[in-house]
Amino acid sequence: MSKRDKRKPSALGDVVSGFLKESGLDSRVEQATVIPEWTSLVGSQIAAVTNPLFVTPDGTLFVAVKSNAWMNELSLMEPQLLASLNAKAGREKIRKLRLQLMR
Repeated sequence: MSKRDKRKPSALGDVVSGFLKESGLDSRVEQATVIPEWTSLVGSQIAAVTNPLFVTPDGTLFVAVKSNAWMNELSLMEPQLLASLNAKAGREKIRKLRLQLMR
């Protein structure tokens, strides 16, 4: 029996976490956690008219918005939104928002 056969199996979460860290993707995954946390980060009123889509490697968060009026309002609020999105220590920063009309 080889040494490999004697090792205990690793938990899948540990294997994935190790892979992400070794590949350098762990910070990107952490950065993308703003998407599932969107409502708690921006509030229910903004969340009701928006849908966060994805984060690019340079830190741009694409957000679909229900109307042009809301796009205008959110563009004026971008500094406050970025501050809220980036409040969590240790997470790669969201550098800008790219707003687009919902289809």
